[in-house]
Amino acid sequence: MGGHMKTTIEISDALLEEAKRTANRERTTLRRLVEQGLRQVLVQRRRREHFRLRKATFKGKGLSAEASGGDWNRLRELAYEGRGG
Repeated sequence: MGGHMKTTIEISDALLEEAKRTANRERTTLRRLVEQGLRQVLVQRRRREHFRLRKATFKGKGLSAEASGGDWNRLRELAYEGRGG
């Protein structure tokens, strides 16, 4: 994983105390707990960045005459028509 560097961060007293208690309960160090948390957050964010919405287009000729010019309420009625909505 490479070398280590000392740094200083400011976090709330309550968060630090909870982290210390958690590290103690899990018989690990505060350093390990912080590193584990940072790695987890970074992995989650990388996954989020890679999300791509699938292409969901279809062939058609736009809105039907029935829906054209309707407001949102009318479009919703048409979308849920016959579906109990």
